[in-house]
Amino acid sequence: MTQELVWRIAGGSGDGIDSTSQNFAKALMRSGLDVFTHRHYPSRIRGGHTYVEIRAGPEPVRSRGDGYNFLLALGDSFARNPQEDAYYGNEEVKPLAENLDELREGGVIVYDEGLVDIEDVPDFEQRVEENGWHVYPMDLRAIAREHGREVMRNTAGVGATAALLEYDMEHIQGLMEDRMSGEVLQANLDILQMVYDEVEEMEFSHDLRMPTGSHDEEQVLLSGSNAIAYGAIDEGCRFIAGYPMTPWTEVFTLMTQHLPEIGGISEQVEDEIAAAALALGASHAGVKAMSGSSGGGFALMSEPLGLAEMTETPVVLVEAMRAGPSTGMPTKPEQADLEHVLYTSQGDSCRVVFAPGNVAEAYDQTRAAFRIAYDYQLPAIVLYDQKLSGELRNVDESFFDREPNPDLGATLTEEEIAEAAHHASGKFQRFQHDPDNDKGVSPRSIPGQKDGRFLATGNEHTPEGHISEDPNNRVAQLSRRRRKLESIREELDAEESSHQTYHGPDDADYGIITFGSQQGTVLEALDRLTDAGHDVRAMGVSDMMPFPEAEMTEFLESVEQAMVVEMNGSAQFRGLIQKELGRFGPKLNSLLKYNGDPFEPHEVVEGFEAIIEGDEPAPTTEFVPAAGD
Repeated sequence: MTQELVWRIAGGSGDGIDSTSQNFAKALMRSGLDVFTHRHYPSRIRGGHTYVEIRAGPEPVRSRGDGYNFLLALGDSFARNPQEDAYYGNEEVKPLAENLDELREGGVIVYDEGLVDIEDVPDFEQRVEENGWHVYPMDLRAIAREHGREVMRNTAGVGATAALLEYDMEHIQGLMEDRMSGEVLQANLDILQMVYDEVEEMEFSHDLRMPTGSHDEEQVLLSGSNAIAYGAIDEGCRFIAGYPMTPWTEVFTLMTQHLPEIGGISEQVEDEIAAAALALGASHAGVKAMSGSSGGGFALMSEPLGLAEMTETPVVLVEAMRAGPSTGMPTKPEQADLEHVLYTSQGDSCRVVFAPGNVAEAYDQTRAAFRIAYDYQLPAIVLYDQKLSGELRNVDESFFDREPNPDLGATLTEEEIAEAAHHASGKFQRFQHDPDNDKGVSPRSIPGQKDGRFLATGNEHTPEGHISEDPNNRVAQLSRRRRKLESIREELDAEESSHQTYHGPDDADYGIITFGSQQGTVLEALDRLTDAGHDVRAMGVSDMMPFPEAEMTEFLESVEQAMVVEMNGSAQFRGLIQKELGRFGPKLNSLLKYNGDPFEPHEVVEGFEAIIEGDEPAPTTEFVPAAGD
């Protein structure tokens, strides 16, 4: 991207960094720019260095950039101990001191000198001179206190940003008017304009300006959490149960806000076992239902998940990955729960797992998860991470012009139940060995339907649900349940549009493969590699189970070597590929990152060049060569 702004606002948790950045991102979108945000925040309610980055330009933005070019450092007003020798250091100045390493040469810095003592920032003047940064100190705290409240220093900082970038404030003011009223609105508008006018009179030393652009149609600004929640609602979900846990909480909160408006129910319960069990019960009773969690919370769901597989009760679960194990780093992204989600619970797994790569895929694949879960009577899991959960991205509003789908899938009417197979005792044969289809799906009744009664148990069971340890029955039931995955794979392969994303020439010599939220970063890196003369193509994979064997085979057969990019330390996705397609192991190299930050495009570029040119990868990543190399 030749013309872009990468704006970073930094402060402390509780300083309004997130809300300020969301409003500024929406203003940039409304002025015609494409935007992409990245959040970095600690697992604390108040205090602790946090920042949000907004990348904006006239062309589609798929990823965070390499570094940034404008810093608004507000300081941490909730710092625990603003002393240099404190255990965690001087937190008050961290929003400035800890953001300098990634600021590009020639970048712009605005900092609040009312809170940040520049003498406490090591080697600041020297680094400014070495990097050609343009520094504009302002007492934003004093301005906010004099004309409103201290929290309004965010507004003052946005006014300074707009003036320094020569950006018209029409859309910023419009958003304020949409969200505020009375004295609070007027104070914010006054502070915004006053700081803008003051900065406009200053002599600028930088040449960075706001890019300009336009959209062909109306845009909406959404996160992956928004997309998952809206996809669930549009696909007819009317029940959710959960227990808060970062970062899954955002989906749970959105569903809780919207379900009552459409006759749905949300229940916050005592733990994740209860949450998954309630969702399972609601689905058994005839309602499209979901639950979810993150990491350790999802671990508690393994028993209800196994029950859903054995009783063939459809349910959708979402798992928002974060850095583990145990509590790990609760607010940092990682992709290390893949194997956990694929195999947790007892016995042979019979579930579907999708890992969307962007906001649009999160919406589509959540809807697909519900459709498949209820058509095939099994649990479906949407696997994402803290990165996709919170990053905001603009999407065409028309993308969501879809028909809702309340259909419960493979269920029978009472008339159909009367004609269906029953045991001599009168019980409905819910779990037939050989149902009248080649999908392995046995017809389902809903409790309360006449002649539809059956037993639902976690034990292996006969067609009507009675506990059975008969070997022949066991083989027939497990084989039928496993046959569903084969049928689902056949259905997905036959669809006009694949869940997998491809980029680059079909006849390239080299390949890059990733899954989930790293897709956009890989695609941008591939464009850079292509511009540099490399012959490379990329594949972003969403279907984790059932695995897209045919598509992956075709991709790997077409390249000499491939690099698998993932955010974990154990190469879990590469391991999945080798488990399914072991003969391609010698072609697969790994680029891993697990420091709590997502990949930047340059790290993928350097990792690729480590394969073909023997260069060193970026120090923040780990390169693992193919087996035998």
